[in-house]
Amino acid sequence: MTSLDDRAREAATGSGSRSRPRAVLPALCLTQIAGWGIVYYAFPVLNPQITAATGWSASLTTAAFSLALVVSGISGIRVGRIIDRHGPRVIMTAGSAAGTAGLVVIALAPNPATFFAGWLLAGLSMAATFYQPAFAALTRWWAPDHVRALTIVTLAGGLASTVFAPLTAALASHLTWRDTYLVLAVILAVLTVPAHALALRAPWPPAPPAPSTAPDDSPGAVVRSRPFVLLGVAFTLSAFAMYAVVVTLVPLLVERGYTTTQAAWALGLGGAGQTLGRLLYAPLARRTGVTARTVVLVALGSLTTAALALTPGPYGLLVAVSVIAGMVRGNLTLLQATAVTDRWGARHYGRLSGILGAPAMTASALAPFAAAFFAAPLGGHPALFVGLALMGAAAALVATGTSVREATRKDA
Repeated sequence: MTSLDDRAREAATGSGSRSRPRAVLPALCLTQIAGWGIVYYAFPVLNPQITAATGWSASLTTAAFSLALVVSGISGIRVGRIIDRHGPRVIMTAGSAAGTAGLVVIALAPNPATFFAGWLLAGLSMAATFYQPAFAALTRWWAPDHVRALTIVTLAGGLASTVFAPLTAALASHLTWRDTYLVLAVILAVLTVPAHALALRAPWPPAPPAPSTAPDDSPGAVVRSRPFVLLGVAFTLSAFAMYAVVVTLVPLLVERGYTTTQAAWALGLGGAGQTLGRLLYAPLARRTGVTARTVVLVALGSLTTAALALTPGPYGLLVAVSVIAGMVRGNLTLLQATAVTDRWGARHYGRLSGILGAPAMTASALAPFAAAFFAAPLGGHPALFVGLALMGAAAALVATGTSVREATRKDA
């Protein structure tokens, strides 16, 4: 029989079975696949058809999509605070509805201004439904075994492009881009609104106590602390480099004489490596300290980027490097998901992770434009990749100062 003290401890840590509703994990797996697949991955598939049908430039439509990513990063701070206080059900359900509305506005947009407004709604939906709010929910409900739950959800999210990119292409081959988006909006509503509304109804556990290593666990004190600032800088530099590599890998390989199909396969197999990498994160976390793990993974991202820059071939070797780079990216996703909990506990996870993720999300939104802009002045994509590798190395160097224990000793 469970004592009152045991029940209190389970409520505080999120470790009790009552605070782990069974429907949450499968529901979030489903909604991450649908949300990422429809709101995010459908756009690059449909964008050529959008520009051809409307006469709008690719730069304009891509800018609207990037606006959504920036809005998502900024809005994520407020979303995190809401989840910390009230749980994920209302905000994630509202986010699903906003995503549906945004896609409808995008589909019916008669002009660029309305198109941008639709992506503004989509950005709010991303902030309320993508990985960050899902991570906040699972970190509270599944702590202290949240890494397993986070890994499962990211593995599911990795299937989003596999499922919805071909589906979007199939729909677009029979429908206009506008009708395709309307169909996808219906699918998004059917799959995500009831899933969030019904599966996330469980009581929201009280926030667990902060770890003893933190001298002041208030959000303001944490955000102003040296480890948090340095962690934000490291993740922002790393995110910029990582997303720039993803969007410019195909141009890099084409510039070296490979076909577009060969380049696309290398990129796609890198995505498969990302899924494999996520399976390796839990064993890595058990065997390494948080700061060492952060430095090593960010540094490996830099090394794989340098390898792509300096390796002209053969093709099989480039594919192998792309797969390894994908494995590192998969680990970096979970590294960022657990960075707050590993250092400051889960008490203010939503708010802190929102603040930590905002500049990284903005960097990822700007990376495609910046990479395309700087490739020519630098003398080509190999030189661009060298610069991105140096940026990743700088991120790894900054990450050496992100230990909370070190900060505590210095402040003592």
